[in-house]
Amino acid sequence: MSNENGIISLIRLSLKKNIKQYTMFIALIGLMIIFTILTGGTFIMPRNLSNLFIQTSYIAILACGVVLVIVAGHIDLSIGSVVGFLGAIAATLQVNLHYGTLITIIITLFVGLLIGLWQGYWVAYRNVPAFIVTLAGMMIFKGTLLGVTNGATIAPLDDSFKALGQGYIPNIASLNIGSLSINMTTIIIGIIAIIIYNALELKKRGERKRYDFETLPKNLQMVKMIVVSLAIAIFFGIMASYKGIPYSIVFVLVVGILYTFITKNTTFGRHVYAIGGNKEASRLSGINIKQRNLLIFASMGILSALGAIIFTARLNAASASAGAGLELEVIASAIIGGTSTMGGEGTIVGAIIGALVMATLNNGMSLMNVGPTWQYIVKGLILLLAVWVDISTKKKN
Repeated sequence: MSNENGIISLIRLSLKKNIKQYTMFIALIGLMIIFTILTGGTFIMPRNLSNLFIQTSYIAILACGVVLVIVAGHIDLSIGSVVGFLGAIAATLQVNLHYGTLITIIITLFVGLLIGLWQGYWVAYRNVPAFIVTLAGMMIFKGTLLGVTNGATIAPLDDSFKALGQGYIPNIASLNIGSLSINMTTIIIGIIAIIIYNALELKKRGERKRYDFETLPKNLQMVKMIVVSLAIAIFFGIMASYKGIPYSIVFVLVVGILYTFITKNTTFGRHVYAIGGNKEASRLSGINIKQRNLLIFASMGILSALGAIIFTARLNAASASAGAGLELEVIASAIIGGTSTMGGEGTIVGAIIGALVMATLNNGMSLMNVGPTWQYIVKGLILLLAVWVDISTKKKN
């Protein structure tokens, strides 16, 4: 009886720790089902879902960076202007200066790092609130964007650069089933992903048992692994029935895995959460808060550059209006994905799910010919609801 109670307690603890993430995942599936019904099946078509994932890519990458910013108790209002400016830098290097794709990427990432260090310096070492620093950054980089573009559109970009936002991993072979052509490269990548996931889960379980930590019962562990493996298989199956895996999604997966590792398995990640949870206690425990804050904004600058590269490549152009309002989408994605506005809480996976929720809303309502007026209203209400749930949960705890 006590063993059963222990299992129930463990399940409740797991659900409590990940309730926001689970809730938003369920909401995402629900939204997809609703839009599939309302659009007569158009939403679930492989072509549309492939476009949806591409649209999500740069938002998800930026959301991964802003999670660290918000968890540490800060905010970044300059994301849209910085992305627009960095995109203009990349386009200028390509179109006007005729730089190659690799050099363009390196320079853009370096400029993004400098911007992050610049803003982080004012926050960390001059004690200017991040709200003010990034609000100033929003105006500064909006101005520099206008200066770089001169109010004109810079295009077109090299095909190799454009592929970063529009291209797909080359297919080694196709399997034809009736009128359906299956991308075998994507199928192979999907199988490898499932094998890696299950291997890591079993390794993690073995390590926890070795140190006598609590683990899920074998049956529940098996159910979890089957469900996640099925989700991976469905994702790669959908991609395989269209053109395969977009390069932009590869960037999302790499950034998501890297930042999940940083937040969960590194001293830096633990310090970020500690600072957001209790800044004074973190200072007394010896954490170099200034250095950590500088690195957080440096990270945001690099991811802003990567997001700008994918965003600009997808549009095949840079313009004076690029990135306008993007910070709202990114911050909303992180918060909807479970990142607490009060700091100290948030996950990378949750932010990516939040980005998918926002992209699903945009895509689904566009397919239904819903005007921008109602699109903004719906997204605003969902953001308000997410923050209310966050505050209510904090009060109950």
